[in-house]
Amino acid sequence: MEQQTLFSQNRFEPLAARLRPSTLEEFVGQEHLVGQGKVLRRIIETDALSSMIFWGPPGVGKTTLARIIANTTKSKFVDFSAVNSSIKDIRSVMQQAEDNQRFGERTIVFVDEIHRFNKAQQDAFLPYVEKGSIILIGATTENPSFEVNNALLSRCKVFLLHALTTDNIKTLLKNAITSPNGFGNYNVDIDEDMLEMIAVFSNGDARTALSTLEMVILNGEYSETDIKVTKDIIEQCISKKSLLYDRNGEEHYNLISALHKSMRNSDPDAALYWLARMLEAGEDPLYIARRVIRFSSEDIGLADPRALEMAVAAYNACHYIGVPECNVILAQAVVHMALSPKSNALYVGYEKAKKDALEQLAEPVPLQIRNAPTQLMKDLDYGKGYKYAHDFKEKIADLQCLPDSLEGTVYYDPTEQGLEKKYKERLEIIRKWKKDIKESDK
Repeated sequence: MEQQTLFSQNRFEPLAARLRPSTLEEFVGQEHLVGQGKVLRRIIETDALSSMIFWGPPGVGKTTLARIIANTTKSKFVDFSAVNSSIKDIRSVMQQAEDNQRFGERTIVFVDEIHRFNKAQQDAFLPYVEKGSIILIGATTENPSFEVNNALLSRCKVFLLHALTTDNIKTLLKNAITSPNGFGNYNVDIDEDMLEMIAVFSNGDARTALSTLEMVILNGEYSETDIKVTKDIIEQCISKKSLLYDRNGEEHYNLISALHKSMRNSDPDAALYWLARMLEAGEDPLYIARRVIRFSSEDIGLADPRALEMAVAAYNACHYIGVPECNVILAQAVVHMALSPKSNALYVGYEKAKKDALEQLAEPVPLQIRNAPTQLMKDLDYGKGYKYAHDFKEKIADLQCLPDSLEGTVYYDPTEQGLEKKYKERLEIIRKWKKDIKESDK
């Protein structure tokens, strides 16, 4: 008899497929939804299903969770693909679901990448969802508010799935090494820090993590029953050097701090270096892009109003094209931030206003700027004395907008950096005009 080898064992079925969990107890991640007492778990355990949409990044368990729901609730599971399903196919399955319903069998229709279905395809599901002939479970990596028809979306509960944590991924990797469906029949020698490398590289995607593990084990140094995985093998398989980086640890915050402070100090070379350190170690580019957006207002603000536009554009571009193509887009954004004139006037101003807002919550809105949609409100002097700025030549009205106790308080104190100098000049003119009007009324 031919001896079974590592390379022949389940050779045509990917590791992720062999290890797909079939129960909630085996499912890893999404504790906010399927942890004990959480909403989706209660829905499944009480069999109180309704149509739903799973929204989240790739490899976080959307398909697996749909299959678990079908298994747990003893429902027929139909898997649809947006790539090769026509409206005729949809209607045929819907008719079969209605026939099954007559015999007491419920059908769960799982639509992967539902955002790829056109309007007509999505509309074809609508009457069957309305009648309860099927339970529709859609999965999407895109915001369903923009990608799913409003009529269909309104009949579905949206559940947000998060990227898996590094600990979640390591749990899956360790299970793959010990499970008979994985590499449990072999003695795999792989260090904890190597599992960490694979987990960080996977960027929260279980499928990527398991595929990478499978590749490094198949390329490991192995004897009849022993397999040794070295750091060199991992680096070859993921095409990355082992950088000192942990997205959940201290170094994560040290590096993002280094990037932020390099941009603040107008040092584009240092900013590019720290950006590369994070990206090449597997950091989520969208995390960096979000921090750049924050920086554009906190440290630049009106000194260069276009900085915010560029930061938001960089985020959207990273979302559309992903890594590694988006790396140079982030490079453009951080260099722009580094070279822009700096002002923290907006940040300082908001923090002052926040402090007063929290300490003086009971301050009433001045009557003259209150809304008065009803006669009763008008009778109570809501809106009395309001002056419409556009009725005046200067487009400014002599109108007090702060509460009495805060009248004259200054929160925004612009600098003379970049374009903020123009805002400062404009604000000085406005404040002088208001001061002159006030003095002339005395």
